[in-house]
Amino acid sequence: MNDKKLKNNPLSDGQGTKRPVFPKRAVVTAGMPYGNKALHFGHIGGVFIHADTFARFLRDRIGKENVIFVSGTDCYGSPIVENYNRIIEDGSFSGSLEDFVKLNHDLQKESLKAYMIDINLFAASAFGRAAEIHRDLTFDIINKLYENGHLVKLTSSQFYDPEMDVLLNGRQVVGQCPIDGCSSDKGYADECSLGHQYMPEDLINPRSTLSGKKPEMRDVDNWYFKLEDFHDLLTQWVDGLKDNPDTRRFMIKSIEEFLEPPIIYVMKDYLDIIDSLKDRLPDYEFKDDGKKKSSVQLVFKSLKDREEACRILADHEVRYRTGKTLVPFRLTGNIEWGVPAPELEGLKDLTVWVWPESLWAPISFTKTYLEEGYQGQDKDWTKWWCSKEAGVFQFIGQDNIYFYGPAEMAMFMGTQGGQPTADPDEGDLQLPQIIANNHVLFLDKKASSSGKVKPPMADELLSYYTPEQLRAHFLGLGLGIRSVSFKPKPLDPTAPEKGGDPALKEGNLLTNVFNRAIRSCFYTVQKYNDGIIPVREISKDILDNAKETILEYERLMYKYEFHQVMNLMDTYIRSINKHYSNNIRVIEASDDAEARAQLLADTFHMVRVGAVLMHPIAPLGTQKILDYLGLDESFWSWDRIFDTVYDFMDDPHSYKLKFLEPRVDFFEKHPSQLNF
Repeated sequence: MNDKKLKNNPLSDGQGTKRPVFPKRAVVTAGMPYGNKALHFGHIGGVFIHADTFARFLRDRIGKENVIFVSGTDCYGSPIVENYNRIIEDGSFSGSLEDFVKLNHDLQKESLKAYMIDINLFAASAFGRAAEIHRDLTFDIINKLYENGHLVKLTSSQFYDPEMDVLLNGRQVVGQCPIDGCSSDKGYADECSLGHQYMPEDLINPRSTLSGKKPEMRDVDNWYFKLEDFHDLLTQWVDGLKDNPDTRRFMIKSIEEFLEPPIIYVMKDYLDIIDSLKDRLPDYEFKDDGKKKSSVQLVFKSLKDREEACRILADHEVRYRTGKTLVPFRLTGNIEWGVPAPELEGLKDLTVWVWPESLWAPISFTKTYLEEGYQGQDKDWTKWWCSKEAGVFQFIGQDNIYFYGPAEMAMFMGTQGGQPTADPDEGDLQLPQIIANNHVLFLDKKASSSGKVKPPMADELLSYYTPEQLRAHFLGLGLGIRSVSFKPKPLDPTAPEKGGDPALKEGNLLTNVFNRAIRSCFYTVQKYNDGIIPVREISKDILDNAKETILEYERLMYKYEFHQVMNLMDTYIRSINKHYSNNIRVIEASDDAEARAQLLADTFHMVRVGAVLMHPIAPLGTQKILDYLGLDESFWSWDRIFDTVYDFMDDPHSYKLKFLEPRVDFFEKHPSQLNF
């Protein structure tokens, strides 16, 4: 094999070193924002920037035609109806519910564009061709789950407000989450603000948001997915996650909590009553592990047994909390604003609960893009979602791990014919990779649109920072490891007047350090070489360091360790500036033309590498570098990642760069940061 072929082999570094293997095709998704508001900083900084950076990297790495990045507005659900009713009542909006959602969808699209989120399709589950495809896919999936025996029709209690004479849905009921240890400030009808699932009758101190009164319970029939039947398969799936060192440990821990057996936590003050009810309660194991000083555990064999025990304890006025476990996952409801559900066994006029249909919405959006916008050859959606040659990468926030973890994986397994497996066959829905981020806090507190600490809106931040400054900063926070506080100085009333801005740490690497290095190269080559880069063999230490950085960058991207990517680029970009500045002073003093030529050749190679590696992170500034180099888009391709800048020129000896005027910035500061 000749050197050129070896160098361009995507599985080799030119010396036979094994590199990460990426899929032939990839779908990247970002958690869908609700259609009741514009985007706040958490949507952008906690999910979309990470997803966009990875999608851009994959386009460079495996080819633009082999990557589809989709997301969209989650249009349905009771939170949206609640918000709409509120603004109608206070007179701040006068349009229809559809108008309200469409307005927010358009605002979300504008914000994504402002942050340079290069999404192939940002659709809406209720509008356009995407809505039609989504409705059909919803029918297909629910019917398949039914045919495969994974649905059950349950009569459950639903909250009813007798004063308003209406059944209450989702956010129309607030109370306290019954899950032991939950720190949520709000529990809703059957889930809390942190995503914990429970049966409606377990909600503590429920109150109707319509009348403010305690609601009654009324029996209703709905379809549920038998999530608890997938316990063993989900355990196998989690075991696979554990074997993968790239899986975020906090995500595994969160998922495993839902795989615990059904547990009731009872205050020790009630032990005498528990003892007297021994013969009436379903079989259970008594545990007192000492971790909780005030309570003990009653561990049951099945969810049915636990629910019966809850009823008995409630009848005897015993205070208790339930533990996390797999419960039937509700698929349908009676809220009018929703995707229609298929009629099954005479149960009709239902809509699909917003969470399950939002989990397969990215499939609908992929199908829509393949039909309306994709220009490549692979227009069959199954080649993207049902092929072992493809990969689906879902970027989410930690509050949604339950839904994208146990619920989605089990439902996807449930669509398989015959005996479901945690390792789907070719042609079946494959199980996506979940990349969950911890919370991005605001000034050390968790911000929420419905909580006390309101998050700044995404567009508001652009009054103080450029998109690339914010992209670099949010990637550098390390949300894959822990929750981290976002502390923008202009919005921090406690920030010292003379101190630096923490939100500019990573951005300064671009606007100061990288800018200086690139401009120095251009101005020097214009001054001494008429804008032509001197043709020289790149120094071995420069080549070796660049190759080492490239391979480490690729490894970190493969592991979704974006904060480490930023640390790596900080080191490399500073080394460009240091290498140039340390050498040019000596060269200028001696007027050594040959040394200057070698310095320019070496430094332009470093700039070339830095530009390609920063391309997914800072697309505007790196594109400007390419424009001044005057080269084509193959410059970004990882098929040529080890090439020098000369390899992209027809005749390097006569190739002249675009002239760079004085004080031109490749990475610009925000106008508010300039000293006029």
